[in-house]
Amino acid sequence: MQDSGRVLRKIKERVRKIQYEKAKMNVLMSAVNGHKPICEVRDGKIHQPLDHFDSQNDETFPQRFLVNEAYWERPHGPVFLFIGGEGPISEFDVLAGHHVDMAEEHRALLVALEHRFYGESINKDGLETENLGDLSSQQALADIAEFHQYISDRFDLSDKNTWISFGGSYAGALSAWLRGKFPHLVYGAVASSAPVKAKLDYSAFNKVVGLSLADEDVGGSDKCVGDIWEAFAAVEAALFAGNATEVGKDFGCCETPEDLEDQIELMQSLADIVMGTVAYNEEGGILTIEELCDIMTNETETFNSETEAYDRLIKLVQIDRATGKEPCLDASHKQTIKDLSDTNLDSAYNGERQWYYQTCTEFGFYQTCEDASCPFSRMLTLQAQTDLCPEVFNIPQHSLPGHIAFTNKYYGGDHPDTDRVLYVNGDIDPWHELSVLEEDLDKEDKDMTILIEGTAHCADMNPDGVADRPALKQARKAIERKVAKWLKEAAWKLVG
Repeated sequence: MQDSGRVLRKIKERVRKIQYEKAKMNVLMSAVNGHKPICEVRDGKIHQPLDHFDSQNDETFPQRFLVNEAYWERPHGPVFLFIGGEGPISEFDVLAGHHVDMAEEHRALLVALEHRFYGESINKDGLETENLGDLSSQQALADIAEFHQYISDRFDLSDKNTWISFGGSYAGALSAWLRGKFPHLVYGAVASSAPVKAKLDYSAFNKVVGLSLADEDVGGSDKCVGDIWEAFAAVEAALFAGNATEVGKDFGCCETPEDLEDQIELMQSLADIVMGTVAYNEEGGILTIEELCDIMTNETETFNSETEAYDRLIKLVQIDRATGKEPCLDASHKQTIKDLSDTNLDSAYNGERQWYYQTCTEFGFYQTCEDASCPFSRMLTLQAQTDLCPEVFNIPQHSLPGHIAFTNKYYGGDHPDTDRVLYVNGDIDPWHELSVLEEDLDKEDKDMTILIEGTAHCADMNPDGVADRPALKQARKAIERKVAKWLKEAAWKLVG
């Protein structure tokens, strides 16, 4: 899931690259050890309608997809669909991951579809503001329905081929919504870390960040949260005292944060480092919660007692910048506007502009810090984040609540009328509060929920790791049992 601050988006990109390299290494090692040959992945494009809901519009765009047939038992083996989210897909989406391990077990055909307007699935002028109107989750689901037909025709599939969808984060929500809106196309759906409830002011994100930083089971402590709060208060005090030049030097800012807008950017960048650590804890981020809290509370290091929390935050930023090879810390509002306004396809490959557009038109998800539960700065307001909608996309702020209300009405929010959807979340993941966390026991084919203790964002989607927590390993086993049950049920229904 992409997030409001630029530093947090960079952290997500780093994690994605680390996980990509891990997946690549796992695939190569399996081949070297003779466990699995390196499968041939077919990379293709189909031409999708730009607007599925306007029969007068015959414009199209190229949509990228991937196919791995290595495990497929023809002709009636199941189909496992990996749904792309707010970024490009890669060949490792059909070569590695928990869903791939299950595909091998159940002899499934693996397919992945890239989300419209992300990665390579976009027309040359697709990022122009006037063309972004065709970017929406509703259009994305219609793309999947068309793709389902395309794959069915190409591989001569029938109702004997049971489809199961998989996705994580925004794509996890799409997986659940696909089952809700097109139940005849997929028999079951796994929705990992899926924020299915749109929310304009998502202050609970930082509430969960604070609770996770205080959780001793993952290396946090109450002292850690207190020291982080104290450090942010010290930065605020220095800025309000007119010491912006000194603060800019202390934190290695790209530009001196003289204006209020730039000071808000600085506070967002500092918060992003902590937020990203929590969201991707033990999933390949630069630091874990335990390491971050050690930096903020370690009493073996001596700092000036009057500025100790402030100095520790400086050290945290230095470690983050050095490890991420960042020359300086983002603190420029003009640069944020410039980045979000960039319509060049190469520089916008990571999806920053597209995702912010979707937050303005569908989801909100703005991670604010205006209540007492937030451990950062009260400068991180809803206003500061929603200002970007009119500034970048000419979307009036007053329209946002209506957009978000429509999304929840259309999909059902966190009480959707779906069945055979498995909602999987980690309890330290700040996104979990927007997912489905309780099962409806009145339903016959009820949805199932799994909340994994001590686990972060989309952790269940990775293959088993040696250092994985027992709760995470147990959750993967539960997912495997549910998927096997769906496939068995689908087969019995055909016989019956």
